[in-house]
Amino acid sequence: MGSSVLDLPLEETIPLSPEALACPHDYNTRLRTEAPVYKCPHTGIVFVSDFETSRKVLRDHETFSNRFSVAMRPDEVDGKVHEVQKQGWPAVDTMLTQDPPEHRRYRGLVNQAFTARRVETLVPRMEQICHKLIDGFIQAGRCDFVDAFSVQLPVIVIGEQLGVPDEHFPLIRKWSEAAALQLSGQADTRQQVEIAHVILEFQNYFANKLDERRKDRRDDIISDVVHARLEGERPLDTAECLSILQQLMVAGNQTTTHAIGEGMLLLIQNPEQLAKVRRDPELVDDLVEEVLRLSTPTANMWRVATRDSKLSGVEVPAGTMLQVRYSSANRDDAQFDNGQAFDVTRDKINTQIAFGYGVHMCIGASLARKEMQVAFRVLLERFTGFALEVDPSELHYPPNVLLRGLAALPISFVART
Repeated sequence: MGSSVLDLPLEETIPLSPEALACPHDYNTRLRTEAPVYKCPHTGIVFVSDFETSRKVLRDHETFSNRFSVAMRPDEVDGKVHEVQKQGWPAVDTMLTQDPPEHRRYRGLVNQAFTARRVETLVPRMEQICHKLIDGFIQAGRCDFVDAFSVQLPVIVIGEQLGVPDEHFPLIRKWSEAAALQLSGQADTRQQVEIAHVILEFQNYFANKLDERRKDRRDDIISDVVHARLEGERPLDTAECLSILQQLMVAGNQTTTHAIGEGMLLLIQNPEQLAKVRRDPELVDDLVEEVLRLSTPTANMWRVATRDSKLSGVEVPAGTMLQVRYSSANRDDAQFDNGQAFDVTRDKINTQIAFGYGVHMCIGASLARKEMQVAFRVLLERFTGFALEVDPSELHYPPNVLLRGLAALPISFVART
């Protein structure tokens, strides 16, 4: 982040500026220090940045609601975008943008697909995928790690779970990236039109899949969703099914991709921590938790106040939009000693909130954790060393209101012989 932003009085800064979103950690530190609950005079949004208050907001869904879908849409929808959207199915509030009891009903329909027991059965397949991906680039001695590995593993895993044939896996990536750009709050009109076309393509593809599974049930998430019964009675309509599938696709791809990529970068930048894990492979699970804490791929999340309240002395009237800055809370020194440092043996590592907290904790957390655990075990098994191929200043994080991750990570490596 440029020093100009940090040098300005806090009330003259805008937390959602592209500069702050692309490199937020210094700015978040300032928020935690000066105003852990900060009401921005430019936007009226309340930004929550410390750990204790973040958890307070996240566990009180009655006061701080997840029905924030309006905040995820552009203030004005271009006519061309609207024309494309009319050709598809309307957005429906199901899991991410709902509250109990409706949220609980929708979530219950897909919980079974992400139980720890079911995820554990996927481990041999995850290992196979990791080895196959590595075999594809190991002879070259270098690669863009994001493109060659950290994108591919989650795309293949969630694609298979959704019952998508492997020749269509590139579409999963395309659709996920479009949905992430839609969430970014940074898309211009041209991009919004492109996004609308891509999401329409996603909807048409999976609407056909839903029709197929209604006639021919299989062992995949699409079948689970289409044959589920809400409140034991009615099936989900197509718009509801598409909403759930889109959320699972993005959550099962983008966030895990970002965390694996950032994890590799952290290991390269902290060789002493890599050495600790090599000496004690049992630390891989703690490595994953620490990567999640520091990378926090879902950097921020919205809430909306349902009634007048007060947070750390700041008045929060009903209707106020709040942004809980997970990535800031996860670096709060009050909760994590020397919170900016990467330490795979730190205390309270499992209290990190990269997956959220409370009733809206990410449904795919167990799947993401297992993918990361398998990925880093296999990477440490296949390689003895890694190095960054560019200056760290050249690494790029596309600005996004909610998500944060590397666009690319050029590395070299030494294969284990």
